[in-house]
Amino acid sequence: DMMGIVYHANYLPWLEIGRTQLLKENGMSYRNIEEQGLLLPVLEISMKYRKPATYDDVVTIKTTMPEKPIVKIRMEYELTRGNDLIATGFSVHAFMNRKGQALKMPPFFLKTLGDAFE
Repeated sequence: DMMGIVYHANYLPWLEIGRTQLLKENGMSYRNIEEQGLLLPVLEISMKYRKPATYDDVVTIKTTMPEKPIVKIRMEYELTRGNDLIATGFSVHAFMNRKGQALKMPPFFLKTLGDAFE
């Protein structure tokens, strides 16, 4: 932006990248989830900005799921530039069908993620 730093809303796609990668590394892809007619909408999201990212910075996204999900999924994020922590955040998600109706967490999702927590 005009101040020479990454605009605050541009951090949100980075969280989505981290979330997508975490699921993929644990045997699930968003494509697979969506092919089953399921959506994972964001219910809540929060960011705490500590240091600014600037143009051409290499930002690393560390995404964790601190607890085994039951109904909602909470993911936490740390964004770093080298050794500098530049932002932290979290997002909360739930399952929904294509009609916008909330659903219980599907058994395949619990099984796959359950294996990751073993």
